Amino acid sequence: METASQFPSETEQRIQTEGDLNLVKRFLLLRIAVQILDHDIGIAGASSMKLPRLYESILRALQDRVLLDQAAAKREMIAGGILIHREQRHAEGLKVQYAIRGYQHEFTMLWPFVRREAEQLLGQYRQPRQAAQRG
Repeated sequence: METASQFPSETEQRIQTEGDLNLVKRFLLLRIAVQILDHDIGIAGASSMKLPRLYESILRALQDRVLLDQAAAKREMIAGGILIHREQRHAEGLKVQYAIRGYQHEFTMLWPFVRREAEQLLGQYRQPRQAAQRG
């Protein structure tokens, strides 16, 4: 016989866990990191550096790792019933509207926070592959 404790209540289903929120933030930060790297790849390729192709290839390799982690985060979001509906960039930051298991949520990340977290996230990729995935 199954007990009621095996099934989450309606209130428990609506509650956004810290893990859910962190996953949404990580996905968004990975997306921003890809855009930052794309920008820097363009600058490296167009610059008058002595070894532009070398720097560009290093940045592309880093971008490939970030894209793989972004895809993994996306799969995890889908498995957890998380769907991002809308991202709005404005002067103060990034506003996100999303649903977790059908319940609507939103938050805003201010640009100083986004820059700091994206830089910290990219810094984790200096570590061996396993360490970068822990973030």
